[in-house]
Amino acid sequence: MDPVRHLKISMAVLMLLVSAGSIGFVFIEHWRFLDALYMTVITLGTVGFKEIHDLSDGGKIFTMMLIVVGVSVIGYIVGSLAQIMFEGQIQRVMGRKKLDKMIEKLNGHYIICGYGRIGSLICREFSANKLGFVVVEKDVETTGRLEDEGYLHMKGDATLDETLLKAGIKRAKGLISVVTSDTENVYITLTARGLNPDLYILARSGEEGSDIKLKRAGANKVVSPYIIGGTRMAQSILRPNVVDFIEIATGSDHIDLQMEEITIPPHSAFAGETLISSGFRKETGVIIIGIKKSNGKMVFNPHSEAMIEEKDTLIVLGEPAAILKLEGLVDRPLTDDLTKLQRKEQFTHA
Repeated sequence: MDPVRHLKISMAVLMLLVSAGSIGFVFIEHWRFLDALYMTVITLGTVGFKEIHDLSDGGKIFTMMLIVVGVSVIGYIVGSLAQIMFEGQIQRVMGRKKLDKMIEKLNGHYIICGYGRIGSLICREFSANKLGFVVVEKDVETTGRLEDEGYLHMKGDATLDETLLKAGIKRAKGLISVVTSDTENVYITLTARGLNPDLYILARSGEEGSDIKLKRAGANKVVSPYIIGGTRMAQSILRPNVVDFIEIATGSDHIDLQMEEITIPPHSAFAGETLISSGFRKETGVIIIGIKKSNGKMVFNPHSEAMIEEKDTLIVLGEPAAILKLEGLVDRPLTDDLTKLQRKEQFTHA
């Protein structure tokens, strides 16, 4: 048990003991309540003051019992205080309050439930991409690792409403449930969907058939690490060069080539243009390998006359610097229809 919780329980027992001692002296010795309270305090404090009134035999027996129990409780409180001070529990409590305040300020963040092997990899990727997230973990030893990593986290059961509410699920953009138990993943998904109907939920599936249950529970997408791992290993033998290319394009540690998705905002100057008139390839050198339309339809290898509409998502491949340049272009607002027409004519004749 947490030493701080030990201390709280001990203090409650001490208060109960003081009350019981005072009431006992009132009934046994028929003293005033103030005299009874004073006698109880000096007895538990073992200060050695003389009794304010002579004690009867019953009062003496009651006083001895009170001393034995009281010394034990006070000794336990002193031990808890020493443990708190020597183990740095006060600093941990203050640090926990600081983390709680940081979590309360999060908005549009992700909640990661479970910090196992998969959860730790997700946290590493999110941290590298400066994405806001908080980890919910119920294992004490694992939360210690989270403190060492410096990730925002909280100890608790993610299947409970109060835990997810404390993690800011009402303000969150998405939730990722990657605990080892499929049953817990289902409960977490159900709880999260009930608390935030618009939340994007990604869940891990371990056993066969769990993906169906998770989707019924409200998961937007279900991923099975075992299926993905087995498929990737098989493809590494059947199509090694294809797998190598995918790893290069999607690997976060590769600096020469990157695959990214870019959403066309409503105010973009390129909304309503075609790929060729936009001049993306000529201006940045990136390759548009797919367009996910706002209705969810995916267009692979779009032709040059494919229309770009607002809220479409471009799947692009290119150098990181070129992708950053393209992100800046699509975010440019439409301010001059004549300029847009001139640019379209320029790239049409190029």
